[in-house]
Amino acid sequence: MLTQGDLADLTAFRQELHRFPEVSRHETATAARIVQALAPLGADQVVTGLGGHGVAAVFNGLSAGPTLMFRAELDALPIEELSEVGHRSTIPGKGHLCGHDGHMTLLLGLGRLIARARPARGRVVLMFQPAEEDGSGAAAVVADPRFAALRPDWAFAIHNMPGLPFGVSALKAGAVNCASQGLKITLTGKTAHASLPETGLSPALALARLIPAIAALGQVGPLGPDYRLVTITHARLGEAAFGIAPGEAELWVTLRTMEDGQMAALRQAAMDLARAEAAGQGLGIRFRHHDDFAASVNDAQAVAHLARALDALGMAHDEGDLPMRASEDFGRFGQGGTRSAMLFLGVGEGHPALHNPDYDFPDALIAPGVGIFHQVMRDLLG
Repeated sequence: MLTQGDLADLTAFRQELHRFPEVSRHETATAARIVQALAPLGADQVVTGLGGHGVAAVFNGLSAGPTLMFRAELDALPIEELSEVGHRSTIPGKGHLCGHDGHMTLLLGLGRLIARARPARGRVVLMFQPAEEDGSGAAAVVADPRFAALRPDWAFAIHNMPGLPFGVSALKAGAVNCASQGLKITLTGKTAHASLPETGLSPALALARLIPAIAALGQVGPLGPDYRLVTITHARLGEAAFGIAPGEAELWVTLRTMEDGQMAALRQAAMDLARAEAAGQGLGIRFRHHDDFAASVNDAQAVAHLARALDALGMAHDEGDLPMRASEDFGRFGQGGTRSAMLFLGVGEGHPALHNPDYDFPDALIAPGVGIFHQVMRDLLG
């Protein structure tokens, strides 16, 4: 178990991370802090620069056996923190408003326990993954040639969840997070003087027609295999000037499906619709893809191990409101034969929501979160 001294150290470390948030693909100092905190724990190997700024600490057991990976995220959000806590962000426009500072702290707490008593067999990989918030991090880690030597048999993660009672977990087998992708559509025509718009080629009508047409490709409804949602997130037309008839427009769209297999069809439908509209107006068109999240699907056996750990610790759990519309790139680690599962650990029904400007990870969640990971490790590796 963690001592009171451990909890004091971990709380201070979590709050230090909170003060210095770094967004996706810029987690240089955060990764360095993690490496420094791992140093006294005696890991058999620390791999840095995984998929960008990722860090993996490997602890070998006393004999051969399966590999368990426990994952946390390094990145923060490009959101201004509006909080009165003493450890609030010192970086304007950036904040740990999703709890990744807390998730990293859980892994370091687990590392402390492993340092005192190695598992009887196998090995444990503590994976501090970069760039979760834009969906690029897990894919980059898995694509890193060095990941092959770390590839786990089992992978587990905890995500804190406001709205759930404190210490109560939402856990189920099967799909738990939707797949999603960002699609940026650029329409190009020709600018003109605002007094002579007929001498140019404006994308205004095409943009106006595309917004409702693309949104209609999705529908808000029950989450199931055929679920799909299209959200218009941003639109831009021309320059911010009164003297110029526009020659370019952008439309940003988030596509969301319950299963990976449905995403390609939805993306193609959106692109075909945009191409037809552009062609009808004589406009050029180009596409860019962003924030590509695979669906997160919990393996039934991995879920059973998490449920067994929660039961052993006397912690309540049920399926809650799973699956959820939001995306999470942990699903990438469940591909390629790894049995993976994530649980959602309640931080309180009245707690500010994730990505809210006043969100803060509750330090009281450190001990139960570490306890869950440690119990899973002991159950699987002894």
